[in-house]
Amino acid sequence: MPTAPQPADDRPGEKHRGPCVIASGNGRDCVARAFELMEAGERPVVAAVQGVKINEDDPNDMSVGYGGLPNEEGVVQLDAAVMDGPLHRAGAVACLERIKNPAMVALEVLRRTDHVLLVGEGALRFARAMGFKEEDLLTEEARQAWLRWKAQLNKDDKWLDRDQQPLGDGERRGDSRTGPEPWRNDIPFTWGTIHCSARDAGGDLGCTTTTSGLSWKLPGRVGDSPLIGCGLYCDNAVGSAGSTGRGEAVIQTLGAYEIVRSMEDGLSPTEACLKACKRIADRTREPRLLDDRGRPNFSVSFYALRKDGAYGGACIWKGGTFAVQDGQGARVLPCEWLFEK
Repeated sequence: MPTAPQPADDRPGEKHRGPCVIASGNGRDCVARAFELMEAGERPVVAAVQGVKINEDDPNDMSVGYGGLPNEEGVVQLDAAVMDGPLHRAGAVACLERIKNPAMVALEVLRRTDHVLLVGEGALRFARAMGFKEEDLLTEEARQAWLRWKAQLNKDDKWLDRDQQPLGDGERRGDSRTGPEPWRNDIPFTWGTIHCSARDAGGDLGCTTTTSGLSWKLPGRVGDSPLIGCGLYCDNAVGSAGSTGRGEAVIQTLGAYEIVRSMEDGLSPTEACLKACKRIADRTREPRLLDDRGRPNFSVSFYALRKDGAYGGACIWKGGTFAVQDGQGARVLPCEWLFEK
């Protein structure tokens, strides 16, 4: 059975009102920057995009942008979306290659076009037209990780695993990368992603989610991050929400949309996130995705920011975190959870 949720009075953010920025746990610098920009008068969606740019530019964050882990062919493909509360408008890109800041490209889709989602070569052509610089996004550390992953696919193939190499492949440079999943057998693994939702002093909302996606994914795979209502959703009359974790599970349950609708129905941000987690747990039925007790063998984290400034986060398995700046300084807080162990 799920662990009993924390009493509402003890949850961070339940009583907060006013300006606020929340993000996934890798977004402490992101929320600080976005909050600062909103104080200077920037629109929430623009502030959020500038906040996640810090992560997109960081080669030490393997979950997003430059340095993100590639697909199974060694190509970095990025997804991102933005949503502006006052206009109820969205923009998104998927399978974008060679452009470091997909959230900024998604913002231009919102600003410059009548479309919502551009993908692949079309997204790249649009980014070029908007003046974005093409560059190689595969860092040397990510490339070496990809080679180690290839080597461990089959012990009998022509790629030598580390323990088979006569001279080794050098020392790993430490587990300094960030992301929601740990290193697995000396190979980094991540579901990718940073989400950010922002609420300004006037009560307007905006959000973005950006990712390099599931590491070693099939070329062309699109997760929840660029799909409106899945990896993010914003209703200026209600609130904003987003996710990180197993994108396929979020897509199949319309995670972010369900959270915003639950807040509209009167649930607090944390309660709405927990409900979305339970919805995934209840609808995960394939044996390969379940542990020996019938629970999901993966995690998803949700983050929610209500119209009045209340905020919260929850995940399927204990251990998730979220970042917040609510005027009391940028910090990282624990998510509520469904299952502890």
